[in-house]
Amino acid sequence: MNRKVIENYEQFAAFEGKDLGESDYLKITQDQINKFAEATLDHQWIHTDPERAKKEGGFGNTIAHGYLTLSVVPYLWEQIVDVRNLKMLINYGIEKLRFNQPVVVGSELKLKGKMKSIANLRGITKCEIDVVMEIKDSKKPAFTGTIILLYHFND
Repeated sequence: MNRKVIENYEQFAAFEGKDLGESDYLKITQDQINKFAEATLDHQWIHTDPERAKKEGGFGNTIAHGYLTLSVVPYLWEQIVDVRNLKMLINYGIEKLRFNQPVVVGSELKLKGKMKSIANLRGITKCEIDVVMEIKDSKKPAFTGTIILLYHFND
């Protein structure tokens, strides 16, 4: 893993239109899925009932909530880019999010990012990053989309 270190707008801007890199793999466990179900009150059996999922689910086992796979983006993003000299980071939005493939329990996920665009909004750095959440040994990604982050750097 070749983590980028960024300390200001200019360093980020140098990556516009370029790949930023990829994270390590993260294994999705049934325990994570169950805790996510508790936190979100989404207890659909395809996520939380391994026996029923094996018999009726069509995927051979339980699958992670789509939003669980999305929720690990910050953790994996920090493996790609180490942003320093920061007052605050704000998750501003997500565009064109598409869940392409279910994530079966035990799958390993990896995030890839490319700097789509960057803008300086009166001292706030707005980054639009095209992301792909890959599933190890799968041709189709778990999801694709564009995350929008606002970075407030120290002066």
